[in-house]
Amino acid sequence: MSDKRFLAIDLGAASGRIFVGSWNGTQFGLSELHRFANSPAKILGHWHWDVLGLWSEIMNGLSRYRREYGPSIAGIGVDGWGIDFALLDSSGCLLGNPYGYRDPRTDGMAAAVFAEISEQDLFSETGNQSSQMNTLFQLFSMVRGKNIQLEVAHTMLTIPDLFTYWLCAEKAVEYTSATTTEMLRKGRMEWSLDLLRRLRIPSRILPRLATPGSVLAPLRAEIAAEAGLSPSPTVFAVAAHDTASAVAAIPDMDVESAFISSGTWSLIGVETSAPVTTQEAFQLGFTNEGGVNGSVLLLRMVAGLWMLQECMRRWHLQGHAYTWQGLIQMTNGAEPFRSLINPEAAEFLAPVNMLLAICSFCEATNQPKPGTLAEFVRCCIESLSLCYREIIESLDQLAGRRLSVIRVVGGGSQNQLLCQLTADATGRMVVAGPVEAAALGNIMMQAVAAGDVADASEGRRIITASVQRAIFKPRTGDAWDEAYSRFRALPAKSMDLR
Repeated sequence: MSDKRFLAIDLGAASGRIFVGSWNGTQFGLSELHRFANSPAKILGHWHWDVLGLWSEIMNGLSRYRREYGPSIAGIGVDGWGIDFALLDSSGCLLGNPYGYRDPRTDGMAAAVFAEISEQDLFSETGNQSSQMNTLFQLFSMVRGKNIQLEVAHTMLTIPDLFTYWLCAEKAVEYTSATTTEMLRKGRMEWSLDLLRRLRIPSRILPRLATPGSVLAPLRAEIAAEAGLSPSPTVFAVAAHDTASAVAAIPDMDVESAFISSGTWSLIGVETSAPVTTQEAFQLGFTNEGGVNGSVLLLRMVAGLWMLQECMRRWHLQGHAYTWQGLIQMTNGAEPFRSLINPEAAEFLAPVNMLLAICSFCEATNQPKPGTLAEFVRCCIESLSLCYREIIESLDQLAGRRLSVIRVVGGGSQNQLLCQLTADATGRMVVAGPVEAAALGNIMMQAVAAGDVADASEGRRIITASVQRAIFKPRTGDAWDEAYSRFRALPAKSMDLR
């Protein structure tokens, strides 16, 4: 049989990718079609996403598909980062560029929200850990500031749902993306209207919730005509939150496995059948987000490769264009565990200069400041590996068993040094890949919606047979235990607002 093709639009906080996914009846294939940069712009002291620029790149990708593959395509799905959102007026027009989650407008909002409803009650109601980055806190900052956009808004859409709406005219928030907002009732596919009422957030802006793996609508006729696609393909609701999409595509995921979705952010967790909202889970900082097939992702989020990305950006401004591979090679021979930082510290959330932020943290904790590129890279990767160890050990505690395998997907799975150091730090086998797990999960859920695959469980089995992975076995040594003791003595994390 000839391959059936789907288009996956995968939007990350650092870059956007468009992939062509093929389905031949037994295996999925994946080919990158178009890649483009994505980063927020700072304007008048506020961070905004350039969603119109991203839309232009999506249209470029659709036109490129027509040139390279012809006019026929079975479906389109969009996944992206969580938390951030767009507001539309009553005619469906965008009310300004969406704010980025690192925008300072939510500074101080934690105390203001907790004066209305306790953090523990928020966790019990939504299953989400509170963070000033969350949609709930962003909207509350607009309520407090009497923001005119919120006053006239008719609809709120998360970022991936905004692009889905522009593609097919369907206003809906997909379930997995909605679970990142801290505005859903835990374990239920419904908005927490009482919570919103207490915080004076207008519930009128919330559209219906869409189930991952469902049919939305055909591509808008004018877009299909402009891109040269015929007949007009179906737009599907996939797991719109990129983490949920990536976890759906992890091969061999089972009760003995933890996952790390590794990119700008690292999300470390396990799959469960129901939300875990015990006092222990709350105190350990774990949040519950939606997965596919009714699963729940019990996870913690930390700044992942963001720190090194910001270091690279600073070096680029200084006139040095380093590649990831080049930086990793520079670490050969560098002294291990010379300087350690806490990736969860608020100092690293949105510093003006990441290099200075790292040096300041080391100086404040009586450690030598990194001086060479190799020392900065070692500091970031070793610290991240130790942070993973702490979180995995907490997951052991919550699960009541030792998780034996860590399955790493996303861009960070290509970083062999990070994967090996994660195995060494945790003393567990690391299985890395697929790299483009979010896109594969996107394609797989389109195939489910189209009726080509029975469900996400079958889709995961197919993906397991379709991709290759790399294995990293832990190397023994006492140095990691000593470094871990030093890491745990660093100042307590502060990004979770406690």
